[in-house]
This record gives sequence, structure tokens and C-alpha cells, in this order.
Amino acid sequence: MRIGELAERSGLSRDAIRFYEKIGLLGSHRSPNGYREFAADAVPWLAYVRTAQRLGFSLAEIASHGRELREAPDSAAALSAMFAEKIAIVDAKMDELAALREELAERAGTGCPLRPDQR
Repeated sequence: MRIGELAERSGLSRDAIRFYEKIGLLGSHRSPNGYREFAADAVPWLAYVRTAQRLGFSLAEIASHGRELREAPDSAAALSAMFAEKIAIVDAKMDELAALREELAERAGTGCPLRPDQR
């Protein structure tokens, strides 16, 4: 299918599709007239990519695991390992944010909230 049809079926813009192709998340081949031609499995793959992004995975993370995920997109073991790694990252970020919140709360209402650290 051509890029216009893929954009319509996937709900993505042509620019997004071109970008995904540029960074290696999506493949195409050129027809003799120069048009990009995409395989039918590009539609579910792009939905998969968008879901992974919504779950907090970066395009770089998706690209680094892209081949194994494309070959077995529902592999519970591979996905569980990726999710466990992402959960650890989220937990660490939550700890950082909790510490930041605590420090902000300590400084709020003081005479000089931007006083240098006393550590």
C-alpha cells in the first residue's frame, strides 16, 4: 500500500510514517515510479508502536527491540522482561519525584525558598 493509504488506515500522518521509516522502525520499498510501498503488516505494527509509546517506551527502545518484537509481537517472555525493566525505571523516577516534592514542601512558605542547600 502507498503512504497515503497507510496514513489513513493507521491514523498517523505521512510525516510520522516517513520519520518511522527514516529511523528504521518501518520498512518500505520503492515502486518503479518512486512511490513508497508498504506491506499490509505495517498497519498492525504501527498500532503496536503507538501502544508501546503510550506505555512509556521511547522510539529508541522500540527500535532496539523492534526486530524481536516484529517476529513475535505477543511473546509474553520478551514483553514481560521489557515491562519489568520499564517498571524499575518508573519506580526510580517516582522515588526521585517524591524526594523533589518533599524538598519543595520543606522550602514552601519559608522566608527564602531558594536558599542554598545546607547539606
